[in-house]
Amino acid sequence: MSSDKIDVVEKPAVELVEDTEAYRKPVDFSWADKDDSEDETRYPGFWGHFLKKNPAPAFTDDVIRMNTYDLDHKEIRRIERKVDWLIIPALSICYMFYYIDKTTLSYAAIFNMKEDLHLEKTEYSWLSSIFYFGWLAWAFPTNYLMQKFPLNKYLAVNIFLWGVLLMAQAASRNFTDIAILRFLSGAFEATADPAFVLITATWYTRGQQPSRIGYWYMANGIGIAVGGLLGYGIGQIKGALPSWRYEFLIIGALCSAWAVALWIFVPDSPYRTHWFTRRERLMIISRKRKDQNLTQNRDWKWDQVLEAFIDPKTYLFFLFGFTANVPNGGTSNFGTLIVKGFGFDTLQTTLMQIPYGIIITSIIGLAIFINAHIPKGNRTYLMALTNVPTVVGFALMAWTDSKGSRLFGYWITGASNATFVLGLSLLSGNVGGQSKKAIASAAIFLGVASGNIVGPFLFKDSEAPEYLTGLVGCLASRALEIVVILVLRVIFVRANRKRDRLVAEGKLSYDASITGVSDISDWKNPAFRYVT
Repeated sequence: MSSDKIDVVEKPAVELVEDTEAYRKPVDFSWADKDDSEDETRYPGFWGHFLKKNPAPAFTDDVIRMNTYDLDHKEIRRIERKVDWLIIPALSICYMFYYIDKTTLSYAAIFNMKEDLHLEKTEYSWLSSIFYFGWLAWAFPTNYLMQKFPLNKYLAVNIFLWGVLLMAQAASRNFTDIAILRFLSGAFEATADPAFVLITATWYTRGQQPSRIGYWYMANGIGIAVGGLLGYGIGQIKGALPSWRYEFLIIGALCSAWAVALWIFVPDSPYRTHWFTRRERLMIISRKRKDQNLTQNRDWKWDQVLEAFIDPKTYLFFLFGFTANVPNGGTSNFGTLIVKGFGFDTLQTTLMQIPYGIIITSIIGLAIFINAHIPKGNRTYLMALTNVPTVVGFALMAWTDSKGSRLFGYWITGASNATFVLGLSLLSGNVGGQSKKAIASAAIFLGVASGNIVGPFLFKDSEAPEYLTGLVGCLASRALEIVVILVLRVIFVRANRKRDRLVAEGKLSYDASITGVSDISDWKNPAFRYVT
């Protein structure tokens, strides 16, 4: 940046206003309700029918015009309720299936799948990890394709294929069959988390994203509880097939059926959807004017890609995903085996997952509440704090002998889900530029995949059912995660202070009304401030 002193032209921040006397006079928004057939620009040729459509310049101009108005508080709340009812239940159901799908292997294991497929020594661990090799292979391509194709439609296709591949696993005859299908399943599921985060960032402001991510992430806990109930129910089936095959067939069929509903009912973006009037769509985008974080653009910008690769935050996001998911890779695949080792029978073990799911949901809800009420600038501290019970939980599982204390330790390891919820909101809100966000998203979920590959191999068959090495490894990984969170905080705080100082000294100028609707990276957008 130039050190020459220049005038600051930042416009005053525009707030939502209450229904005071000054704003009771009706505002003429007739200009906003014009024909919307030209609001998007389509890619020319055959592929234009399938590729994502960019907002047209005329629509962007109207967003800028809407940004000059103080939006009515009551009307915005009414529109946001519609958005909530449209987006949050859909993402919650997606995430519930996403988690149940990933843990189906764990339930199949306690219903004698290992014996029926004649799995030897580390082959079950390989089945757990090979899923994430597929994820790793497809992480960057799927983030690229999410930018090119309509987001919801692309997600729905991938969810449909999850279900198909899950049902196909019921026909597995040996390790090779199920390993191939697990690899392909991992590739298609690599779309899930980054798509959910991007959908949330598309529809919600940066201030709303932690709570909304938390709402749909709570379905993780619901998925654990429902998975336990489904596992118990499926275990009662006395049919022609072993119970574990019914597990794959039933869960897979439900998953594919939901994908069809998702394709039909959930819109791809606020720019063009029959669920909202044109004026409402403009207001949905305009209320995000202070975010400086455009999220809907199909153009791939290589300068943003390069910036992502030289930005240390990208690598810290990877480490955050990795350290958070080494434990997840262990507990999601060996959790039922660990709990069974406490002295429970097979069906009791499935039921013990229900309190675990309830605790996860409750802690996420509590973290959302606290985040909404603590002073700004403390989100990363809250992330570190919510990870402490998980460290304690692994210590109780590793070094106590009581069945009760070990089970309690297992349950409270679920607190780390709240940490990850808050971390995803940092990803959605603290990376500017569509292409750069895609790379950062790929980085964090490459970390997720890598951690889930490593995690299962910490759990040695020779140590069953205590798995001491695995539990200590998970504890250490969670402790390192806290360190990564605090390093990210230092980077965010220092960057904000530097920009604020330059503005105060008159060395930095920008027009926030223009930068707010432009596809600019966080490094190059002088109006951008990081959430800390």
